[in-house]
Amino acid sequence: MESQRPDALFKDEFAVKLSEARGEQIARSLFYSRSIAWSTIVRTVLIDDIVRRQVASGVDSVINLAAGLDARPYRLPLPASLRWIEIDLPDLVHEKNEALAAETPACRLERVALDLTDAGKRRELFARLAGESREALILSEGLLMYLPQAVVGELADDLHAQRSFRRWATDLATPAVKQRVNRWWGRKLKRAQTHYQFAPPEGTKFFEPHGWREAEFHPMIDHGIRLNRTMRGLWILKLMQRVAPQSAARMREKWRVGVALLERTQ
Repeated sequence: MESQRPDALFKDEFAVKLSEARGEQIARSLFYSRSIAWSTIVRTVLIDDIVRRQVASGVDSVINLAAGLDARPYRLPLPASLRWIEIDLPDLVHEKNEALAAETPACRLERVALDLTDAGKRRELFARLAGESREALILSEGLLMYLPQAVVGELADDLHAQRSFRRWATDLATPAVKQRVNRWWGRKLKRAQTHYQFAPPEGTKFFEPHGWREAEFHPMIDHGIRLNRTMRGLWILKLMQRVAPQSAARMREKWRVGVALLERTQ
């Protein structure tokens, strides 16, 4: 959708190639999917920006957990020396390898077929990748929300155990957002054998006992306004900010969604 706009914030020809008709069909079948597409577009821009800044500051490896159909190694202007590792389920990795076999990434790309819920194999892989990296950025876009809170905590511990894993970019939402998504799409998610699970009321403070603290937090609503990709009904929030600023602040906090950049505490 974004790539087709004359004022597109990014162009992603690979998204069309990878999703083809199936992705379009899934999107059309989801209630309100087009109405909330702005959030995925804004999230993409925010994570693109984090990747660029972190690579420019010295990151030599990007480790993308549950990479899905992400095509950043192909579409972003990355240095050829950068190492980019994608981790996902075997079937998805196989499908992606076939679909992009004729394409050339901008950097050194490696794909690893692994179920990240397998704690033993996950730790073995993290140890290997950490030993091969000087300073790594972790990405977990669209992943944590589908994991139980205990598993997220274990994952955070495993990432922190590796000294070269310095920063971690992820998206995060509040319990109200989780409840809304499960109400809209709960049946379809159940058929896909998943549901929205992780939305800690304490936000990024959840990660502090696991060795991570918030370095940056980028609220979707604010950046959506900046980028001119806004949610439906934004006028209500703007009106509330004028006539009832305290209520507007509480509403913002209740529906807080954004992209966090976490850093190691030690």
